This record gives sequence, structure tokens and C-alpha cells, in this order.
Amino acid sequence: MIAVACVSDGRKHAPRRAGGPELPTRRERFSLKRFLVSILKGINWFMRVLVGWTHFAQFALQWGTRPRPEWFDHFLDQYWQWGATNNSLWVERGVFSRLVLKENSRMLEICCGDGFNTRHFYSTKAKSIIALDFDEEAIPHARRYNSAPNITFIKQDIRAGLPEGPFDNVVWDAAIEHFTEKEIDTIMDAIVERLGADGILSGYTLTEDKSGRKSNALHEYEFKDKEDLRRFLTPHFKFVRVWDTIYPTRHNLYFVASQTPVEMYG
Repeated sequence: MIAVACVSDGRKHAPRRAGGPELPTRRERFSLKRFLVSILKGINWFMRVLVGWTHFAQFALQWGTRPRPEWFDHFLDQYWQWGATNNSLWVERGVFSRLVLKENSRMLEICCGDGFNTRHFYSTKAKSIIALDFDEEAIPHARRYNSAPNITFIKQDIRAGLPEGPFDNVVWDAAIEHFTEKEIDTIMDAIVERLGADGILSGYTLTEDKSGRKSNALHEYEFKDKEDLRRFLTPHFKFVRVWDTIYPTRHNLYFVASQTPVEMYG
């Protein structure tokens, strides 16, 4: 009889496939994963830097030369300006209006611009959205880059009228300042007619510069403060709330208005 001695080196070995090599251990799999993630992080960092530069170049060309557009491509915020300035003011408007957006609502967005907020903040909560803008370049851009099955982008000047309602929500974002005081009052009347009894208007604007000069030559009326904005809303709505956020470069005004009280953060 021949005795066979079994000697163990104390290490745990991965199970061996029949007739095949040993499978990698858990530690080896973890090391490989960490190595691959590290490579991908490096690639993604480089891509962010590259994309940041290309979006900055687009911004410099669009806004550093005339004529300047009346709408803003918010991919410039997402891929360049947010990281370059560490300023999150550009996401506030979409967040605040989404907070008062009714579930499965029929929504109207006037002066939608590039359609970024329409898609990324509203389309996942509203049942259907009609989004208007009079700009010949904004609507094709919105259809190409920010479309969704429940969004209909329409080129239309809201001074000529609004689509038939009723709507549960109307969003007037970063555009009320592009109209005269008389035009604002007329458009408010049209909005009230198209909102249901408990429909909600929400939106955003900004205050005028401390020097009294307009921040944008294309703006018709810039508001002095919260009370100045409120006076445009109270003749048309029983419930009005106006609040502000202040950044080094901008004083923002936000508003919500309805015929019934609105639970802001319910």
C-alpha cells in the first residue's frame, strides 16, 4: 500500500472546472473591476473636458457675436457652464415648476425656448404638453434635441393667441420680461381663460440691474422686485406666491398663481 500525503498551503482556491483552469477568485474579480472602472473614469473625465470646451466654444460664438439669440441652449449649462461656474441657478426654474405640476396633467408651456425643461422636468409628469415659441430657430432645435412622445412643439407668437384649453398647468418661464406691461396683462387674461378652476400658472423671471439698466437689450420690462411682479398677478388670480433666490450675478423671481390655494411642497 502506498500512502499519499495531502499538503495544504492554507489558501482558498476557486473551484476548478472539470478539465479546465481555476476560476478567478473574488479578490481577483474585484481587482479587475476596480482597474476597469479606473480606466473608464479617466476616459469619462477626458470626455467631459472635451465636451466642456466644445460647448464653451458654442456659447462664445452664439453669445459673443451679434445677433444674439432670444433663447438659450441649456445643454450649454449642463455640459459647460454649471461646472465652470459651480452655479445651479439654471435648474431652479424646472424644479420649482415641476413641484406644482399636477400628475397626468394637460400642460401648456409658453415661450418654451430650446425645450430642455419641457422634456427633462415636465414630460415625465404631465400627460400631454403643448409647448409654444415664436422663434424660428428655437422650435426646430427643441424638436430635434428635446422631443418626447407627449410633447407637441408649435411655432406660435403668444401675442396672437393661445391654444384652446382647458389646461391644468401653464408654465411661463424666463420670458415674461420679453413683453410690455400691456402685453403681459393681455396674455394673463388669456391664460386665466384657459386654466381650469384650480389650474396653476408658474414661472420665472429676473429683476432689473441695480443701475436700472436692462440685463438684456431684448427685454421689454424687467421687474424691480417681488412686489413689482406680484402686481401683474393679483388682478387675475386669488392665490399668488412670489419668492426669490439671489446669486452674485442674478436676482431671480419665481411665481405661482391660481384661483385656489396651492400646496407648494406637498
